[in-house]
Amino acid sequence: MKTTILSIIAFLVISSAVTKSASAATINNSNYIILNDVSRINKIEIYGNVELYVSDGTADQVKVYNHYYSESALVQSKNGVLRISSYTVDKLVVWVTAADLRAISAYDNADVKSFGSLSKIELDVDLHNNASAKLNLDAFNANVTLTDRAKADLTGTANELNVNRDKATSVNNYNFTAVHLTEKTTNKPVADKDQDIAGI
Repeated sequence: MKTTILSIIAFLVISSAVTKSASAATINNSNYIILNDVSRINKIEIYGNVELYVSDGTADQVKVYNHYYSESALVQSKNGVLRISSYTVDKLVVWVTAADLRAISAYDNADVKSFGSLSKIELDVDLHNNASAKLNLDAFNANVTLTDRAKADLTGTANELNVNRDKATSVNNYNFTAVHLTEKTTNKPVADKDQDIAGI
């Protein structure tokens, strides 16, 4: 918990000091790299040991902390899908701002956290393996799917909230208000470690 709080504080301090440059495809700093040439992100997939912060914005931007080029990490964008993977001991921290995000999928030990409220007409969130999400939503329709031992902590509001989950997963929606809530739980056994998705 202490590490998470310190990460968020450092994240906020660095974010407030950043000036954006639309002319450069990549901005290098000793603490982060900004990838401005990424656009039209409508889905994010994260694999491995990644901590993703996601926020709404008028323009798409990817900010990668750590020196990910020197680590076993990959950040790749193709046809509207942003794929992020890292299998190092320390979490790769990435902040994605997206104007038209519609889906998030997380695998392995990945963590997803909203930075502010995510205002969406429709958002699909899939969590697998030991992935977790802490999301503050303001959505018309939100679909959340959890398998294996995934965890979700949801706050905010939605007209429709559909939750599909395995029995071993965990969903906290105590502080979430939905006009219509549908929740389905299956008794599917947790996958063996050898069957877990290893990445992309």
